[in-house]
Amino acid sequence: MEHSAPQKNAVAAIRVSTVRQGTQGDSPEAQKEQIEQYAKNHNIHIKKFFVFLESASKDEQPIQEAVDYCKSPKNDIQLFIIKSIDRFTRGGSYYYEDMKMQLETHGVQLIDIYGVIGAQTVNTLEHLGVSFKWSVYSPTKKAEMLEAERAKDEMRDIMSRMIGAEIRYSRMGYWVRKPPFGFINEKIETPNGKRTILKPHPVESVWIKKMFELRCRGTMDDHRIIKEINALGYRTRTDCLRDKTDRTQILRQRGGGKLTLKRFWSYLKNPLYAGVNYVKWTKDNPHKGKFDGLVSVDTFNRANQGKIAIIEENGEVQVKNWDNPRYLIKKGVRNPEFPYRRVVMCPHCEKPLYGSASKGKLGKYYPAYHCDKRGHYFRVPKEEFEKTVINFIRNIQIKPNYGKALTEAVLQERDRRNKETENDENLIDKRIGELQAQAQLTADKIRFLSSEVAIKYIEADIIKIEDEIAGLIVQKKKAQLAQPTDLKVVMAYVEYFLEHLDELLTGGSEPINRAAYFGVLFDLAPTYEELLFGTQKKAECIKLNDAFAISQSHLAEEVGFEPTNPLTGWQFSKLLHSAAMRLLQTLF
Repeated sequence: MEHSAPQKNAVAAIRVSTVRQGTQGDSPEAQKEQIEQYAKNHNIHIKKFFVFLESASKDEQPIQEAVDYCKSPKNDIQLFIIKSIDRFTRGGSYYYEDMKMQLETHGVQLIDIYGVIGAQTVNTLEHLGVSFKWSVYSPTKKAEMLEAERAKDEMRDIMSRMIGAEIRYSRMGYWVRKPPFGFINEKIETPNGKRTILKPHPVESVWIKKMFELRCRGTMDDHRIIKEINALGYRTRTDCLRDKTDRTQILRQRGGGKLTLKRFWSYLKNPLYAGVNYVKWTKDNPHKGKFDGLVSVDTFNRANQGKIAIIEENGEVQVKNWDNPRYLIKKGVRNPEFPYRRVVMCPHCEKPLYGSASKGKLGKYYPAYHCDKRGHYFRVPKEEFEKTVINFIRNIQIKPNYGKALTEAVLQERDRRNKETENDENLIDKRIGELQAQAQLTADKIRFLSSEVAIKYIEADIIKIEDEIAGLIVQKKKAQLAQPTDLKVVMAYVEYFLEHLDELLTGGSEPINRAAYFGVLFDLAPTYEELLFGTQKKAECIKLNDAFAISQSHLAEEVGFEPTNPLTGWQFSKLLHSAAMRLLQTLF
């Protein structure tokens, strides 16, 4: 086929809205085939294709790069070809006219393969042989503007339907985004159609659970916990970093790093790991997800140590965050210097005691528990006060029926820890297998390389992988050498601590926790006078919980300490958990 018109040079622009559409679909290829066929039929030579995997609805138009290329005289471009106006821009008539004018100013004509953009111009004064800027116009301009606005409206409609549906389903408890670390997405049939929920990731979820577990134990600081998790093979997810202008180009891979302190804290504070959906689209109104969390709500709260807590009341969920700036924190509310300030009451007004240190004339501070500004005065030196508390605790013993529950709690905790050790070994084995496969694939690349520099970097990667494998093997051997504690030893410790309850209640390193466990002993918070009289065999009015009794060896006469209410399940569970942890800390 012969063409009488001279061949023109052109630039072709191809755009798809998302990276997924461009990398997984055939939209870019289909556009390219259509444009190539159009160019062949019209004797056009395409000097360069521009492919954009990005939305054209933003203020910064991706097509601008191709427009700038055409504006350079050295590139010798006469035509700019697009499939349709909505592939050129979805920003509306303003952006469309602006970029088209840039092209026309530099002698480049914009055309589409559907023929909406016309090349013809009309001069309304042509019959008089004159022309003005206002008298020359394009008959298709109005249609082009309408098409540009239609493309913008279509974008708005598409986004409204998609984002609106995601917001609605998110508030219903489903998941609509990329799965966070520790989870994978899974589609299930629901009354609302096929929806996405979160399921535990086979490897990552183990690391997350271990973080919460170690934080709850209270036997390690955060730095040691991070070291322990990294030793189990923890690595962040890897993804591809793409070029901002050409999304088909992968610049490098990122991720695969070890656990850091900041990332560790972000995991602990995320309510999603307790099954609570708390994202921006829920309007800061948390919802119970349609999926189980990786840890229980109680574990989440204990791991966060009061900084953030999930509260379930009457079927509703609340997330309380107490991470206030230092200047907003009320000083002394959780002061370890005076841990019993909210546990023991004033003997005069039966309200919580204060705790502070007053400065003497010689500049020395005298810490004490006190009650003042209430029409009376009560003050006891801190050392004397806490000695009274300890003396009272030493005369408390667990009743036999609750002793059995403590024994069972310790054995359950022991079995759970032994199971965790087995799981850690399996996780290490799996990670070693992954690294060995990765090392083999990396080594295979050397066969196809000729550059010494590239081979050097590949060899460095292999050495790094082998070092990590060696570290994991050492960690596995340590776990294998740590044999489970003999059951007889465990029972001996349980029997000892059942007879010495005071060591469980006073032996911890956290004063606030010790005071909280002390408070579990009572149905009603005791006054200081009651504790003092209790050590002097006159404690008739103290309301002990049903699990405990004053040691009979201490009492000279029969006195009634039976409470009106038994120890509630969550309170006793809290004490049992603390007791079991204290016991096992001495064994493991």
